[in-house]
Amino acid sequence: MLTGIVLAGTAGNGINLAPNGGLATNAVNFTPERIVSAVILFALVIAALVFFFMLLWGGIQWILAGGDKGKTEEARGRITGALIGLVIVFAAWAILNLASTFLGTSLTNLSIPTI
Repeated sequence: MLTGIVLAGTAGNGINLAPNGGLATNAVNFTPERIVSAVILFALVIAALVFFFMLLWGGIQWILAGGDKGKTEEARGRITGALIGLVIVFAAWAILNLASTFLGTSLTNLSIPTI
């Protein structure tokens, strides 16, 4: 097992340069709770990124429309859809945090009780 380098500090406390956590040390700790939590967070992040890029794509389409009414309407529809999608993603995030507050637990860091 790897050990870290400890540097002496001025107050007598050492600075531990050993790696904390990480994939190598937590690889054996895959539990259903951690997997569900990771999937929830991953889905929120991916959805936000997808909708951001859709918004960007719609903006570029609008710029390149060149006054063509059909292309402008298509770009407007894409931008509107992206903004609605972003609102839905952030509303889901807010509901997740609100539910976590009411339930007294973190839904992004679940712990399922064992029998």
